[in-house]
Amino acid sequence: MTRIQGVPDFGPGLRLHLNENTGGCSPAVVAAVRAFDARGLATYPDYRAAVIETAAFLGVDPEWLVLTNGLDEGVLLTAIACLTQTPGAPAPEVVMPMPAFETYITTAKALGARIVAVPPGPDYAFPTAAVLAAVTPNTRLIYINNPNNPTGQRVSKQAIRRIASEASHAIVFVDEAYHDFMEENFLDEAVSYPNVLVGRTFSKAHGLAGMRVGIMVAPPPVLEPIRFVMPLFNLNVVAVQALRAALTDRDFTPWYVTQATESKRRLYDVLDRVGLKYWRSAANFVLVDGGARASEIVDGLLAHGVLVRDRTKDPYCPNCFRITAGVVEHTQEAVEALEALCANQ
Repeated sequence: MTRIQGVPDFGPGLRLHLNENTGGCSPAVVAAVRAFDARGLATYPDYRAAVIETAAFLGVDPEWLVLTNGLDEGVLLTAIACLTQTPGAPAPEVVMPMPAFETYITTAKALGARIVAVPPGPDYAFPTAAVLAAVTPNTRLIYINNPNNPTGQRVSKQAIRRIASEASHAIVFVDEAYHDFMEENFLDEAVSYPNVLVGRTFSKAHGLAGMRVGIMVAPPPVLEPIRFVMPLFNLNVVAVQALRAALTDRDFTPWYVTQATESKRRLYDVLDRVGLKYWRSAANFVLVDGGARASEIVDGLLAHGVLVRDRTKDPYCPNCFRITAGVVEHTQEAVEALEALCANQ
C-alpha cells in the first residue's frame, strides 16, 4: 500500500473518473498564467480584486465571500469551525444525507464529531423528513450536496428552505459544486437565511481543477470563525489570476455545459441498449448500476483506456460506478468502449 500523496495513478487514459472538465479551461486562463514573470511568482497574492470580481459575478456582497484552496479546503475549514469539541461537552453532531462526498466524512471523523448518516429515499430521492428527524440540539452542521455526488440527483429548494428554517441552530452547508450543469441554485435565496453557507468550486464547469479554486458564501458571522482558522495565503497567486481570467470568459462555461448535456444523452442511450440501470443526472456525470458485472466493467473499461470511478465499496451505492460526461468527442469514445465490452460479456 503506497503512502504517496494524491489519488491512485491508473496510468494514461481518458480521465472520466474525477469529474474534471475534459475540455480543459478557458484560453483566457491559459493566457493569464503564461503572463507571469519571475517577480509575479515571487510575490504573495493579493485577494482583494479577485474577491470583489467574484462577488460581482455571483451577485453577492464581497464581505459575504471567501476564497478557498478548492472547495475541499472550504469543507475542512467549516468542519474545524463548527465541529471542534469543547471539553466536557457532548460530541458535536453532523448530519449527512447519503451517499456523501468523502471529504465530509473524513473531516468530521478527524475532529471526533458524531456522524449521523441519513439513508437516501427510493432512487436516491433526498430524504427531507429523515434529515430533520436526525437533527438534535447537538447538531452543528448539516450537509446538502445539490446536485448530489455521486448520484447526480437534485435537492428541491423547498427541502433546503425547510431544513434551514427548522434546524436554525445548525449551519446548513449547501454544496453547489455542480450547480452549473443543473442551471439552478440556492445562492439567490441563501442571503435570507442566517445559517446557510453555500460552497462553489471552479474545478468543474470552469476547468480549474488543477488550480484548486473554491469559494464559500455566507453571512459574515458564519464566516468569522472560518476566517479565524483559514491560512493567511491559502490560494496561490497563479490560481488567483486564473480565477479572475475565468470570470471574464462568459462563453466557455455555457459551451461546456452544452457538451455535457449531449454527452449525458449519449450515455443514457448506450446504457439503455446494453441494459444497465442508471440515474438521470443534474450534474456532469452519471451513476451506473453494473450489477454483478460492475467490477468487471470497471476493469474492462480501464483496459480500453477509459477511467471511471469505482463506487462498488460504498454501501449506499453497491455495484455502481460513476462516469464523467464531458466533451462529446471523449464521451463517444467511452460509449463505444462500454458497448463493445458489454457485447462481449
